[in-house]
Amino acid sequence: MTIRLFALICILGFSVTAPALAQDKAAAPLSSAEWLARIQSDEKAIVTKSMDLTAEEAKKFWPLYAQFQRELSRPRSSANRAILDLVAVEGALTDINARRLVEQVQRATLDEARLNQKHFAQLLKVLPARKAARYMQIDSKLQAVVRYETAKAIPLAQ
Repeated sequence: MTIRLFALICILGFSVTAPALAQDKAAAPLSSAEWLARIQSDEKAIVTKSMDLTAEEAKKFWPLYAQFQRELSRPRSSANRAILDLVAVEGALTDINARRLVEQVQRATLDEARLNQKHFAQLLKVLPARKAARYMQIDSKLQAVVRYETAKAIPLAQ
């Protein structure tokens, strides 16, 4: 009996996943560099397509989204400046500069985390929790691609 049940679960599982596998093969997945290009060209379109907001939800969400992007630009710019400084000094990085740059990136990371907590609380006031969580996931994934591509380009400190 348990073998039949297991076989039935396997067959049903494959029949459900087979179409998804076929779609994956038809459209090759994007590389992180391709995703980065898409993010840089139109992050808002990616969020729009991914959120599935009602008209009422969109009316409340998009002003918050614009506010979030403005607020997040400060810590992200600070981290980017530190990274650019690190790249600019190449092999001439002193201990003092190394410490300063790492602390600047860490401060920016903490500031961004605090803002994300604040933004999630604000989203919960205008969206169902699942949609608020979905936005936070989307933003996190987009930023992960940006950070990955940035990390690939940064040489290790000497």
